Amino acid sequence: MTYEKLTVRPMTPSLGAEIEGVRLDRPVDDQTRDELRRAWLEYQVIFFRDQDLDHDSHKAFGRLFGELHVHPAVPGPEGHPEILIIHADEHSKFIAGESWHSDVSCDPEPPNGSILYLHTVPPTGGDTLFANMAAAYDTLSDRLKVYLEGLTAHHDGGQRYRERFGDTGVGGQAYPQADHPVVTTHPETGRRILFVNPVFTTRINDIPAAESDALLRMLFTHVHDPNRQVRFRWRKGSVAFWDNRSVQHMALWDYRPQVRSGFRVTLRGERPR
Repeated sequence: MTYEKLTVRPMTPSLGAEIEGVRLDRPVDDQTRDELRRAWLEYQVIFFRDQDLDHDSHKAFGRLFGELHVHPAVPGPEGHPEILIIHADEHSKFIAGESWHSDVSCDPEPPNGSILYLHTVPPTGGDTLFANMAAAYDTLSDRLKVYLEGLTAHHDGGQRYRERFGDTGVGGQAYPQADHPVVTTHPETGRRILFVNPVFTTRINDIPAAESDALLRMLFTHVHDPNRQVRFRWRKGSVAFWDNRSVQHMALWDYRPQVRSGFRVTLRGERPR
């Protein structure tokens, strides 16, 4: 694919590209928006450097690609419910995203994508890893693909959120939970995606518990092969925009007591099929 408005630099053969030639805090014309969407779908996660976003410009950029999602467990800053604060320092007892996951996969309609902007980063460390779930499915054996076809898995937000944020979420609401296909079809690319993750997926439905546990352990191990990953090293003003339907990610917490801080907006999605 060719790009006229953007410079697109692939980072690995599997996924990931750095994008140059666009300022995200300024209005984006239709062609640039369309090329950004094409790159996002092609590379599954795209990265930008030297950006300067406030909450309004961050949300405006996100809305170019869809409606914004409100996190069920963490309230946003005053006046900006769509903003998720990402912050860790010497006093943090945990960080956001330190285990492999797909954002809020426990929602009946999980997010389509997430856009993370970091304004403060440690001198070293704090990288984020992304894994290609379409490639993870493609590299399963044909026999296992047949077995997984038609199975669903249960995703429970309470498994992670309750221990961190209390018994209820934003506004006193119960944490979301939902059943989703173990293998989904990407609604825009048509690729088959392995859609289970260790943060939210608690069981595979309609098979014995021991079989479910063993199968999930194997799938969790399989999807995290480094040959299907890209590792992003943050700098101040960097942005990562990932397709939540087709990648998982994990943030490294190797920088304590240094500060890593920023904000995320997330795109509303649809029920996986």
